[in-house]
Amino acid sequence: MPKRILEMTALEVSRLRVEGSHAVGGVSGLYLRIEGGSRTWVFRYVHMRQRRRMGLGSYPGVTLAAAREAARAALGQRDAGTDPIKLRQDEREAARLAAAQRLEFDKAADAFITEHESTWRNAKHAQQWRNTLATYASPHFGRLSVSEIDQSHVLRALSPIWKTKTETATRVRGRIEQVLDWATAHGHRTGPNPARWRGQLEHILANPEKVAPVKHRAAVPVADLPAAYQQIADVDGQSARALCFLILTAVRSGEVRGMVWSEVDLDAALWVIPAERMKANREHRVPLSRQAVALLRTQEAAREELVEHVFPSNRKGPLSDMAFTALMRRHKLSAVPHGFRSTFRDWAGEMTHHPRDAVELCLAHTIDTKTEAAYRRGDMLEKRAVIMQNWADFSSPTLTV
Repeated sequence: MPKRILEMTALEVSRLRVEGSHAVGGVSGLYLRIEGGSRTWVFRYVHMRQRRRMGLGSYPGVTLAAAREAARAALGQRDAGTDPIKLRQDEREAARLAAAQRLEFDKAADAFITEHESTWRNAKHAQQWRNTLATYASPHFGRLSVSEIDQSHVLRALSPIWKTKTETATRVRGRIEQVLDWATAHGHRTGPNPARWRGQLEHILANPEKVAPVKHRAAVPVADLPAAYQQIADVDGQSARALCFLILTAVRSGEVRGMVWSEVDLDAALWVIPAERMKANREHRVPLSRQAVALLRTQEAAREELVEHVFPSNRKGPLSDMAFTALMRRHKLSAVPHGFRSTFRDWAGEMTHHPRDAVELCLAHTIDTKTEAAYRRGDMLEKRAVIMQNWADFSSPTLTV
């Protein structure tokens, strides 16, 4: 019969000084190992006919009572058929992987923005993302792991501003959704996206279009367009000429302000806007009316001075994004620059019989699938040239050439 090991007290263990392994009793296989001044707990056991030694920590950091408790737990695992050392290694590896995969929302947002900002045309876009997420999302779950964020966290961020700052709230929701989708794609979370609108938040939050109905941008009425054009044309300066060109071509403000001479072929009466400057990220060919070409001819003096932009500012760079708005305010035109596109669309629908799809292509709008397929083969340039000439003749009848 094996010799019964007496169960030492905590005081007796504290008095051990001789180097070697000391059985302390209480649990079979538990020893205090004293070597070179260090004292460590060791649990000896046999698993699958193999002798094993499992460290349980240093004494006195790990007390006698704690060592016995750990040894009993390991003995129970061994008796259940599991190797305690292998189980501990697996748990540590799982914890290491979990820590490596843990990604706080703030860091995920920063990584997402850094990864995508080079594809955003507007340099201010990245800062807007950072500002809105820092203001409305970060205080609620910025330090949480993306894997821990659920619908309650998202609602905590959105609910206070959903009815008071509806437009901002909808943008924040979309940005949270994109960051969490990115985190899922990179393996940092699983399951449905708690910020998704369709099929999820739409059943909890009020429809943003009903909370804050969309306000269409103010536009000059079709009947008033010729007078408004003439009023702008009578103003001297690059902003006025650029705004007249915007009206004649029905393009967006940024597309005119960023226009450079390398995009223009005056002999062919064609302006080709590269994809990276278009909202839809697709090259857009703009047929130029006689009036538009004549206006560009007046700008050629700047071209001869080796100025890159067609409508340069005083600093020879592009006009500011407020140039057109400021001009219209000064001359009391109760509309916004983008509204001229709406005026063009109203004119085409109310006063002409031009094909709807061709009109939409003039505006570089996405159209139905069937016509879209045809658009990929050709963009109705000849038909659009007729439309734009008709529009120019309507907009500036006194300048028809």
